[in-house]
Amino acid sequence: MDEISRREFLKQSAATSAAAAFLPTFAREMQMNPLGLPIGSQTWPHRQRIKDGDFAGLCRDMAALGIGSIELCSPGYPEFTGLADAKRTRKIIEDHGLTCPSAHVTMAELRNGQQQVVDWAKEIGMTQMGTATLNGKTENGVATMDVVKRAADEYNKISEASSNAGLQQFLHDEGFEMAKVDGRLVYEVLLELLDPKLVKMQFQMSAMRTVGDPVMYFSKHPGRFISMHLQGVDLKAPMPTPGGPRPPNVAVGHDSLDWPKIFAAAKAGGLKNYFLEQSWDLTVQGVTYLKALKA
Repeated sequence: MDEISRREFLKQSAATSAAAAFLPTFAREMQMNPLGLPIGSQTWPHRQRIKDGDFAGLCRDMAALGIGSIELCSPGYPEFTGLADAKRTRKIIEDHGLTCPSAHVTMAELRNGQQQVVDWAKEIGMTQMGTATLNGKTENGVATMDVVKRAADEYNKISEASSNAGLQQFLHDEGFEMAKVDGRLVYEVLLELLDPKLVKMQFQMSAMRTVGDPVMYFSKHPGRFISMHLQGVDLKAPMPTPGGPRPPNVAVGHDSLDWPKIFAAAKAGGLKNYFLEQSWDLTVQGVTYLKALKA
């Protein structure tokens, strides 16, 4: 073997050894993320930074922490108006190695300017778009069946338009959905009234003490839930009373939830995304836990 060939051989051998050493580490890191998906974060808890014009800094910090996917809120939210330029927003996201598959949008946008918000979402590269609540009318936490049916009919039509444009619409579980109608949760009735192909669901962990067990929902309705928002929930803490103090926030993995069981049910149920939705300090703790979670 001449000297040039020998040097080339040694160089290739070194490169091959480095690649071999790198790939198992990379594979292990990928496996450490539950569902085999990048760890995600909703940007709502960090909205002040976005309002202050530091979206790029937020993306930088999230990427450095180990977050790979974010969920935005639309420019219909006052703190997010600075993200109205979709091309610029997408560039910032991609420049930091992040993806953005979905966003929350307001019902006002969907009712009065759906095409505009659809175009915004698609320009950023999203495939999903949802709303926090259908905002149906309730009185003392109770709705009528007519109100629930009208809300479902309206959202089915909105979701059909989104589907025709190539976006999957989803519904969160906030105030209206946690109300009662004819002795049942509005959320449960909406699961029956909303078209399962047009409307997927996004489960909010912090609502589970009212809405119910996520494992039950994921198992009972396979293919219906597309994502979930992660918060630490201490089921041993007393339920908050109206107007009373709320239980202290705790980080994911520092609570009383069986996260391996939740993620196993989520995987079986076909969930595509999960997003931490907590303060920065709790997000840091949550990411550390999720990186080590075997699920």
